[in-house]
Amino acid sequence: MILTPLQAIFAFTSAVLVKSYAPYAAGSGISEIKCIIAGFVMKGFLGPWTLVIKSVALPLAIASGISVGKEGPSVHYAVCTGNVISKLFEKYRRNASKTREILSACAAAGVAVAFGSPIGGVIFSLEEMSSHFPLKTMWRTYFCALVATAVLSAMNPFRTGQLVMFQVQYDRSWHFFEVVFYIFIGIFGGLYGAFVIKWNLRAQAFRKKYLVNYAILEATLLTVATGIICYPNAFLRIDMTESMKILFLECEGGEDYHKLCESEHRFSNILSLFLATVIRIFFVIISYGSKVPAGIFVPSMAIGATFGRTVGIIVQAIHDAYPHSVFFASCEPDVPCITPGTYAFLGAAASLSGIMHITISVVVIMFELTGALTYILPTMIVVGVTKAVGELFGKGGIADRMIWFSGFPFLDNKEDHNFGVPVSQAMTTDVVSIPTTGMAVKAVERLLSEDKYQGFPVVENESTKTLVGYIGRTELRYAIDRAKRERPLNPNARCTFSPHALGAVTPITPTFVTSPDPVSSTTIDLSRFVDTAPVTVHPRLSLETVMELFRKIGPRVILIEYHGQLTGLVTVKDCLKYQFKAEAAEHPRDDHHAVVGDEKLWGLIKTAAGWVSDKVSNASGGRIRLRDSFDGGGGLTRGHAGSGQIMDGTEELVDDEGVELEAR
Repeated sequence: MILTPLQAIFAFTSAVLVKSYAPYAAGSGISEIKCIIAGFVMKGFLGPWTLVIKSVALPLAIASGISVGKEGPSVHYAVCTGNVISKLFEKYRRNASKTREILSACAAAGVAVAFGSPIGGVIFSLEEMSSHFPLKTMWRTYFCALVATAVLSAMNPFRTGQLVMFQVQYDRSWHFFEVVFYIFIGIFGGLYGAFVIKWNLRAQAFRKKYLVNYAILEATLLTVATGIICYPNAFLRIDMTESMKILFLECEGGEDYHKLCESEHRFSNILSLFLATVIRIFFVIISYGSKVPAGIFVPSMAIGATFGRTVGIIVQAIHDAYPHSVFFASCEPDVPCITPGTYAFLGAAASLSGIMHITISVVVIMFELTGALTYILPTMIVVGVTKAVGELFGKGGIADRMIWFSGFPFLDNKEDHNFGVPVSQAMTTDVVSIPTTGMAVKAVERLLSEDKYQGFPVVENESTKTLVGYIGRTELRYAIDRAKRERPLNPNARCTFSPHALGAVTPITPTFVTSPDPVSSTTIDLSRFVDTAPVTVHPRLSLETVMELFRKIGPRVILIEYHGQLTGLVTVKDCLKYQFKAEAAEHPRDDHHAVVGDEKLWGLIKTAAGWVSDKVSNASGGRIRLRDSFDGGGGLTRGHAGSGQIMDGTEELVDDEGVELEAR
């Protein structure tokens, strides 16, 4: 208990660093990295300052004892490192596609270092992180993960020759009758994932609505509560990685922590392990998402390990009670038949698969952790059952759900849709376009001053709407600024966006042409910045095909044309809006009870906080007044990220103010 104040200081320092210097350093970062690799722009999320603060705040958060892990944040700062280094090279600084390949490779390196599993890191990047993963990227990812693991091995961080603390070796095989219990563990993994995802999102919504102004206080109180409640339990008192190391071990020749291997203490150990599972689940639900660097891999594995060890001890007790039963006929005499440590190992795999909805990478990671070839099939069985059970409660793991919750424009390639409608049902018809000639500089500046447009279709004229091309907002801003640097611009100068004839030489810079027009003596040729071959589709093309185009090609916008005329445009945001609308109509939800429950909980929290503040004020003679600071703010002040339903993908976010998608 002496450590609790010190742990509270660690959590307080970590939360202060994150809130004051790098808000993007909070959380895991896997959801955001998935969107960035898919083309989402989040300025500063992978910057050097985020890397520095997360590298400092993560050890503090882990040392505080809060129920979070380091594996997700390890992926984040590995990707930050790759992004910062890649910016030093012209090849990657000017090519976003090449940069995303680097980010995919770094994500694999982060997982490889966290678990000591280079191949598992590559498969994780392929299965979970990247929406597009060509063979050349796989080779580079493999090389990056290999080098990262080799460096970690050379450093020998634990001075044991092992890459992670909970690495273990098994020299026994398994029996076919144990498949029944493996399936039971797999069912638990699926149910655990569905339960934690549902209630963690509820906790995130409550945090966003009521606790946004109390991030530092929340992290500190979570640490104190975790320390006080978890200390009496022997399996929660120790670090999560250390507890997994103990639970994975075989009884013979291993460490007998808390008399785990003694039959006289089986009931008490079963009770302790079960309570550890329940309490850890509760703290993971309320801790994941707090404003400190926080992962969910290791906490989930620790939960699965305690539950799996519970099942293993129960099976061992059944075998000892009925050793001659036909059910245990395959057991060899004078050789331990049941190894409870393997059940803990499989429980960790099940819970990790259940919370993330990943399969192959979990099998590979667990194999590389143990080196036990004989346990690949049980791991595959457990993970397969977990996946099947988890799919019954909804597609996507917690990273995918956080993407939806935060309102990021991300089309998941794991989902299959059959809307049966043309793209014209989802497209935007009120399109602001630019004519090829006649538009004044001041009119262009006025368009650029409005933040809601990320680009403009170029048409021959506003009456015919004959499509000529497309110019992005960034390109247009750059062109105007460059023209201003070269010479003073008349606000009435005309801009031309007419593409040059095929084979004609296109000027590299904006060209100034003297005109006899007395109103505007200069014409600026901006045709070089016009994309003359944008992605266009017919308005009757199916919406599912358009969504597939977004996934495969990754354009920012797709223009809708009919017989050469612009009729509208569609973005990922438009597709998601239609998808959520269709899902809400198919599965209507009544959130009234949840809202009422949140209000009651917030009322209880305010009452308890008021009571504590009054006691502190009385004890200090009125010198310390917590109530004033507590009542000073409580509502959620939304920034620009909260003004819409789904983000566009170019917002400069400095707070974590995503929008909950109610249809989910």
